[in-house]
Amino acid sequence: MTEQLEPMPAQWERALAVVAHPDDLEYGCAAAVAVWTDEGREISYLLATRGEAGIDTIEPARCGPLREREQRASAAVVGVGSVEFLDHHDGVIEYGPGLRRDIAAAIRRYRPELVITLNHRDTWGGTAWNTPDHTAVGRAVLDAAGDAGNRWIFPELAARGLQPWDGVRWVAVAGSSEPTHAVDVTGGLERSVRSLLEHRTYIEALTDDDPETYCRTFLTGNATAASARFGGRPAVTFELFPR
Repeated sequence: MTEQLEPMPAQWERALAVVAHPDDLEYGCAAAVAVWTDEGREISYLLATRGEAGIDTIEPARCGPLREREQRASAAVVGVGSVEFLDHHDGVIEYGPGLRRDIAAAIRRYRPELVITLNHRDTWGGTAWNTPDHTAVGRAVLDAAGDAGNRWIFPELAARGLQPWDGVRWVAVAGSSEPTHAVDVTGGLERSVRSLLEHRTYIEALTDDDPETYCRTFLTGNATAASARFGGRPAVTFELFPR
């Protein structure tokens, strides 16, 4: 019998989603975000880059601002108004104290109980190789959730007025091959399709398929596949790390 996934915890009010690139959250996680904002929860987005190296036919100087605009429009579709960019360089994000410091600073500013990120492992499901940007950011998020609450790590943040925040209760990893929890996204799936469609420039460079057909097929297919482990309900899955 397939092991069933647990429902995500509900005892929180604020979440911070931290990923590497524009569109990372829209490939599945945005459906859960739509459900959460409908419930009155406050969600903010933090992106390490502007995705400036993501489209081969558009030079980075033009691509970065374009993808930033698309990300802000995409976030608005699912009820997210706060979108911040860290300006690390797309494709060459380095895991280390600098990245951890930037994420810990954001956690101290936003003071979330839940932090969300993307698959931090080397592969997707053991077969497809993950990108170094995803692994660097995902691992840094898991570390920074603890860094944010320790006054002796990055003491310069307190000097800037960012006092320690030890209120992160969970880090939820989307796109994990080892999920433990899920969210019923019946009420958010349609908006997640529209949210991903806001990244039209990227999608049109990625595939020759009709953009709406591509987005709908991808997102509904994943949600339906996850339903087998969540009582038959369309779902977005997470690997949950309690703190």
